Amino acid sequence: MSNGRIFREAWIAGVTRHYPGEPKPSYITPWDETPEWEREAAAAVYGQVRDFIKVSEGHATRLSREQKGRFVAICWTAQMFKHFEDPKPGYVADWADLPAWQRETDADIFEHIERTV
Repeated sequence: MSNGRIFREAWIAGVTRHYPGEPKPSYITPWDETPEWEREAAAAVYGQVRDFIKVSEGHATRLSREQKGRFVAICWTAQMFKHFEDPKPGYVADWADLPAWQRETDADIFEHIERTV
């Protein structure tokens, strides 16, 4: 399975678990229907998290859930600036401004990647 697909499937699982009510269809779009820019961003963030875990020699597992989620969110924000000249504010929102479901999903993504490294 590709790194981007692993990230996307962790995102969908998190959204399904944490989103209050019915998520937007774009939040749970399967990998094969995900736009190319989003596939590239997902693969890049997966790689950043994987590399972070490796260079810490596995000690990144000791971070709090919030720290793990913040790392994913920061990496994603950088990808949004890479792929969009003027990204939507929600794409680049600061951690404190993200909804709780998204913060939990980002932490889940980090922890899922931990299990794949």
